[in-house]
Amino acid sequence: MNSQVHVVNHPFVTDSLAHLRDKNTKLKKFRFHSDQICNFLFAEAIRGLEFKACKIETPIKITKVQKLKDEVVVVPVLRSGIAMLFGAMHLLPKSKIGFVGLERNEKTAIAREYYWKLPKLTQNSVVIVTDPMLATGGSILHVLDHIAEETTKAMRVVCVVAAPEGIKVVQTKYPEVEIFTAAIDERLNTIKYIVPGLGDYGDRYFGTE
Repeated sequence: MNSQVHVVNHPFVTDSLAHLRDKNTKLKKFRFHSDQICNFLFAEAIRGLEFKACKIETPIKITKVQKLKDEVVVVPVLRSGIAMLFGAMHLLPKSKIGFVGLERNEKTAIAREYYWKLPKLTQNSVVIVTDPMLATGGSILHVLDHIAEETTKAMRVVCVVAAPEGIKVVQTKYPEVEIFTAAIDERLNTIKYIVPGLGDYGDRYFGTE
């Protein structure tokens, strides 16, 4: 596997993913394990960010500390990407948030953009695109293509489950983009769903099945 693709291996991630895959997992439990798994994914996704030295005063004395220097911009792909936003905001409360609305055509599996709203991106921006299911890679590629037109420090992708086909599509065009996921599944089926996967993430998280 490409060194830019990181499968987050942690006992809590493994356990939560088992609950997310189970079709009998109810809404409340699905949300709990989704939020938990996303906390760990984002914790890994911010590794390697730059820090700056600062002086602060503790109750005892003035001391030197390290604070994040890079500006993190989280971009969830609507609708299911919002399910991952809570984990990002929990770990990165100062992060800026952008939104991209993409609607998948169930016949062609091609996404149509209907909404785009991002904060101003700079050379210090580390942009993290979130979508729980990296299937064909079309939606992620659409977002990366637009972001690549701006001057940013780095682009990263965080997903819960990825298909080899989607990873290949992203890495072929953007080999520098790091991908963080809980699992790389077997393949896509004939209707472009991930196998074994876990169904429609948005429907299961928001209760719209």
